[in-house]
Amino acid sequence: MKQLAIVGGGFAGVWAALAAARQRERLGPGASALAITLVSRDPWLTIRPRLYEASLEDVRVPLDAVLDPAGVERVEADVTGIDSAARTVVIGHGARADAIRYDRLVLAAGSRTSRPAIRGMEHAFGVDSFAEASALHAHVDSLAARSERADAGRFSAVVVGAGFTGIEVATTLIARLRAVAAGAGAGREANVVVVERAGVPAPDMGPAARRHIERALATLGITVRTGRTVTAVGPNGVELDGAEWIPAATAIWTGGFRASGLTALLPVEHDASGRLPVDEYLRVRGVPSVYAAGDVAAARVEGSHLAPMSCQYAIPMGEVAGGNAVLDLFGAALEPFVPPPYVTCLDLGEAGALFTTGWERDVKLAGHWASVMKQTINRRLIYPPLRVERDAGAPASGAARVRGDVASPARSAA
Repeated sequence: MKQLAIVGGGFAGVWAALAAARQRERLGPGASALAITLVSRDPWLTIRPRLYEASLEDVRVPLDAVLDPAGVERVEADVTGIDSAARTVVIGHGARADAIRYDRLVLAAGSRTSRPAIRGMEHAFGVDSFAEASALHAHVDSLAARSERADAGRFSAVVVGAGFTGIEVATTLIARLRAVAAGAGAGREANVVVVERAGVPAPDMGPAARRHIERALATLGITVRTGRTVTAVGPNGVELDGAEWIPAATAIWTGGFRASGLTALLPVEHDASGRLPVDEYLRVRGVPSVYAAGDVAAARVEGSHLAPMSCQYAIPMGEVAGGNAVLDLFGAALEPFVPPPYVTCLDLGEAGALFTTGWERDVKLAGHWASVMKQTINRRLIYPPLRVERDAGAPASGAARVRGDVASPARSAA
């Protein structure tokens, strides 16, 4: 029996598994004996672009509800090693270690926030995982119970990083802080400060898009400190370069992403973000029988550009890598990775949203209708091709049941 192993239960890994299962079925009886195994550290697909939102309801989909109907086996474990010469993936179940043999491997282990080694970093919250976002939500909900005299900045927050994630966190958080503060009779105390080391907010955006973002931040009463760096984080504030202290009970780190550390297990040169070099079919250059997809792959798109770390690219990359791995196994022609044109859709909280196209981020839609588009992406289009509905009274942790099919997911920006 031939074996396809997929490492990662995020967007790229799940869509790789579904595409592989479709190719297995399309190739007919000759491929029916192919086993497809997905390794993930927990039983959920976390819809990570939604973790900045005010609600964490339905941000996790049970992987088994997606993979079981496709005939994909899921193994819940941590990957501790990859031996590309022996074609094995080493996994850990607590104190026990096992190995999964593979004929083809798709590495789709995602990315993580890159946190520098600065004093007090343990006090900074994040939105990179469900656990981090849940901790932040619980913290914000607890602020009203804190002593007003003991904590002058209890309804103030510092968001570090004015990239896409930082802006979406800040513009959503200000409304939550105001609601919590109002409940404590201190509505005027709510405050959000965004700190960005570049000279402008949203440095990856073009001038026109940036003007929209700056207006939104000003409308929401969010302060932006550009050209500054954070030198320390404490439980009651953040220190900037020059020893400036900002009192704040909440600090959220959103700066920079790095590919999963599992990429270091493959003997190839990586890019500055730790991503693997891949060809047009998403094969890892220099490592036979291994494909990479999503945030771990440095894939060229639309000429000289590298695919950003986003679900817009993770989903189609997963489809191509998973499908090609099966085609490769059975000697069929591979399909090149040709994604749709690049777009972005940025949530600006109560100030609406911003939809742009192209690498210059030309503004095509702003305000209310851009917000409608963003919510359609966040709550429908980036979910796997099964409808998952919450059982009555189910907790926000993601307990759900499956009902029927929905349209194939869009390859959209989040």
